[in-house]
Amino acid sequence: MRSILFTPGDDSRKIEKAFKAGADAVTLDLEDAVAYSRKEAARETVREILRQPAPVPVFIRVNSTSTDYILDDLKAVAGLPVAGLMLAKTECAEDLRKVDWLLSLLETGQGLARGSTPLIPFVETPGAIIRAAEIAGGPRVRCLAFGGVDFSQELGLNYPAESDGLFLARSQLALASRAAGIEPPLDTVFPDIKNTGKLSSEAGIARKLGFQGKLIIHPAQLEPVNSVFSPTPEELEYARKVIAAFEEAEAGGRAVIQVDGKMIEYPIVRRARIILSLFGRDSR
Repeated sequence: MRSILFTPGDDSRKIEKAFKAGADAVTLDLEDAVAYSRKEAARETVREILRQPAPVPVFIRVNSTSTDYILDDLKAVAGLPVAGLMLAKTECAEDLRKVDWLLSLLETGQGLARGSTPLIPFVETPGAIIRAAEIAGGPRVRCLAFGGVDFSQELGLNYPAESDGLFLARSQLALASRAAGIEPPLDTVFPDIKNTGKLSSEAGIARKLGFQGKLIIHPAQLEPVNSVFSPTPEELEYARKVIAAFEEAEAGGRAVIQVDGKMIEYPIVRRARIILSLFGRDSR
């Protein structure tokens, strides 16, 4: 998932536009993008929209377990045809266990398999960053999402101008994800919609740290983000070259070779195969 476009859950017009924008996935937000007085309206809108199959994978961000909204959120969205739920402001694995327990009851009541709804916890505070490995190993977790805007506010940083201050937090999420054997994390939203140059730079940093994609808040951010998180034609061609050369060498009993002056062995070949499996039909 290179790009996940967020849109308020209470605005059907914006939701329909988001579905057509070209993002790899769309998140219907029941949390910060929805006024307190509109929470129930947002739940009803989301349920109505998802009566029809969506053209892209859909996630729903529910409110945190520390709020009074979480139970009604889960009741409203359990069983909907979504790729998963994003849990706002996840502080520890216990938050995930609470949601897992509630969802399991709701899934059973609807005749669904327990555990059938994946979770993407939002990691947004210093405490949560410190407990990233614990959160990554929690129940149902597909991947982690970095809430860098809230995190930077807690540290007194001006994001994105002072984005260097996020380096350690991003690294923690990437390492925790790899150690837990889950998908790579998703990088924080970028609030400066018109500054696509800085957006590309931020996405590039996240990619180099091991992130799979970035959360976005406007269709104008799609092309820069998708471009950064997609291999270039040259990278795709090199992956094909590596696999072809290695398969020939392996047939002759060799497991270490050189391609264009670079050492190639099994881990490099596995990475090349992953790239081609995801982007073999150059997604640019």
